[in-house]
Amino acid sequence: QVQLVESGGGLVQAGDSLKLSCAASRSTFWSYTMGWFRQAAGKEREFVGAIAWSGGSTDYADSVKGRFTISRDNAKNTVYLQMNSLKPEDTAVYYCAARKYGSRTMLSREYDYWGQGTQVTVSS
Repeated sequence: QVQLVESGGGLVQAGDSLKLSCAASRSTFWSYTMGWFRQAAGKEREFVGAIAWSGGSTDYADSVKGRFTISRDNAKNTVYLQMNSLKPEDTAVYYCAARKYGSRTMLSREYDYWGQGTQVTVSS
């Protein structure tokens, strides 16, 4: 079992930046593909981005491409989501997820472990 704990959410203004962190409880974190998802009120959970176990490859949703960056520090068992140029439509609960086996995917059902989420609110 892997526990994931997100942090770094908060209330910001449009155009601001925010960096989310997701800390994993197991040392085998380094082998997992990691993903970020978000869920706005009244909407379905959607893919934000994913990063390979090595950190060498990333994928992003079109809505965040060029603004958000995913990185990871396997020595710290932590994955990050740097969010720049935030927009009100980025307001959501953000979740990190871990996939034990397999490459990057935007399908939430392919991820095995989930964090509890952290709220990001962007005011206009």
